[in-house]
Amino acid sequence: MKIAVVAPSCTLKPEAAEMALAIAAARGDCTLAIHDQCFLSEGHFAGPDAARLAALREVMADGSYDAVWFARGGYGSNRIAEAAAADLPPAARSKTYMGYSDSGFLLAAFDRAGLKVAHGPLVQDGLRQGGDAALHRALDWLVRRDPSTLEPGLEQGRRALAFNLTVLSSLLGTSIEPDFSNADLLIEDVAEHDYRIDRTMFHVVGSAAVRKCRRVRLGRMSDIPDNDPPFGHGPETIVPYWCGSRGVDFGGAADIGHDAANKVVPFTLSSN
Repeated sequence: MKIAVVAPSCTLKPEAAEMALAIAAARGDCTLAIHDQCFLSEGHFAGPDAARLAALREVMADGSYDAVWFARGGYGSNRIAEAAAADLPPAARSKTYMGYSDSGFLLAAFDRAGLKVAHGPLVQDGLRQGGDAALHRALDWLVRRDPSTLEPGLEQGRRALAFNLTVLSSLLGTSIEPDFSNADLLIEDVAEHDYRIDRTMFHVVGSAAVRKCRRVRLGRMSDIPDNDPPFGHGPETIVPYWCGSRGVDFGGAADIGHDAANKVVPFTLSSN
């Protein structure tokens, strides 16, 4: 299998690229092609919008690639998501696209366009503690569709959408908003105050589109900053509270998050 790596948001660290290439070479079941664009830098981004979009569209149109693996999160993929999903080249439909965090904008846009997407580890996650396991998990799914990589609460044939909560809130009401109908909605976040999680949940479950989902499940909300005074509630009470207030079923915990243990969530889980 041949997998292309592009950076729709922030610059990929060279040591992360080297680690991913070494793991792929040792496995022997896939080839990684890390696009030069991944190492560009313009302010916050891995190159200007036009360069990030061009690299992504290039690999989407290249029939020799079986999958596109997003390099890193951060911020920026929303600036190119609509254009990336427009006028799709035929080869784009034969690939799987994987990432999470800020890549959620692309997952949403591509899912809406009928492409195969999965929430799962980024290449940069190799630099986390235990990151080698995260990279192997991503490749085990992309190459072999290994069921052990999957978030354990997924059901065959059931749509399950997984997003960073802040990203999810930002894409609601836009042209790339996904169809939540009867889908499990898994959420996670990182480095957000409890009050921000509370405010964002108010907005998310206030959406009529989100209220069509089957249930909401809570992944890990990590590195929550201290608040002065203490907010008094954490994600484990905030999320069920807002779900209950809007008639949305709360489905309990989900094994996803901004960490090396982050599991894979294909938006549509099939046997293929």
